[in-house]
Order: sequence, then C-alpha cells, then structure tokens
Amino acid sequence: MKQVCVFCGSNAGNKPEYLRAADTVGATLARRGIGLVYGAGNIGLMGAVADACLAAGGEVTGIIPQALMGKEVAGRPVDHKTLTRCEVVDSMHTRKARMAELSDGFIALPGGFGTFEELCEILTWSQLGFHGKPVGLLNIAGFYDPLLALFDRAVEDGFLHPKNRAMALVDTDIDALIERMASYRADPVTKWLKDARSV
Repeated sequence: MKQVCVFCGSNAGNKPEYLRAADTVGATLARRGIGLVYGAGNIGLMGAVADACLAAGGEVTGIIPQALMGKEVAGRPVDHKTLTRCEVVDSMHTRKARMAELSDGFIALPGGFGTFEELCEILTWSQLGFHGKPVGLLNIAGFYDPLLALFDRAVEDGFLHPKNRAMALVDTDIDALIERMASYRADPVTKWLKDARSV
C-alpha cells in the first residue's frame, strides 16, 4: 500500500486514548513509507493524524470541499495549511470519491456521523465490486464494539452475507491492522455498475 485514507473525527473525543491513537497512526504511516490521504482537516483527530504524519516525515494529501475553506471552529481554521498537497473539490461527494481514488486502503479511527458514513459507504462500494481495497477499523477503547455487534446482527438476521461482513478488518494495534490490510485479497465480485460515479 502506497497511500492509505484515514476516516476520523473532526473532534478529539473525550478519552486521551483517541488522540494518542491518531498520533500513533500518523507516525506509523510515515515510518512505513505510506502516504496519508484524508479530509484536509486541521482540528480533532483529523488534525492530529496529519500533524503526526508530517512531523515524522510522511506525505499527507488532503481533500477538502470549497465550502469548508476558510471556515473556523473554536477559533481554529478547519483547513490544514501545511500539507504536502491539498486539493479543493466542489462537494463532499467529490471529496469522498477522490479520497477513494487516491488510496490503496482505508482505516477508520473513532469519529461521528461523518466517519460512520464514510466507513459504511466504502464498505458498500467494496460489496458492490467498485473496489477490492482493504478496509480496516482501529478499535480503540472498544469504540467500534457496538457497530461491529450491529454488523453481526445484520448477518444473523439475513441482511448481510458473512463474506461481506469479513470485509471489515478489525484490530486494536495499528501495525497489526496494516499487516492484515496488506495481505487482504478481495473475493471476486461481479460489478453491479461500471463505477461509483454511476450512483
């Protein structure tokens, strides 16, 4: 994997483990020579993972919608000013498609609705055969336990096939998760549509 997209919160959360995990992820990607692709945020876990990657000598590409440029939250600019590269796009939909296009895999850290939506959408794209890239959840402090239980319930109740449930790779250690992602091979899937832009 040359570049990995990280989905995570624009808040830092209220447990110190979350911020430590973001710092560790950014530094680990840099140490492994893997570029970070993310939503170009300067705040919360987003800012922390980018800062840690840059501080460790890594390359960071941010993708941000024009509507968020120049915005501030609690007196801090939303957009990160010191990235290796920053692309400004026309919408949130374009942002997600571009992050997916640039990345060889995806990691979800803790976050809110936006993180959940990005994670579930990229898993859905994998299920539909739009990509065969690995999708990992870094399950810090059991944050994703309820969501993983919901995935399991969806399998039990016949809404999700076990092989699709297995697309969500989970670990509590970033190095172990990256190793699992690097060895991941998607099952062949007949594409329902030509590409994600068709939907």
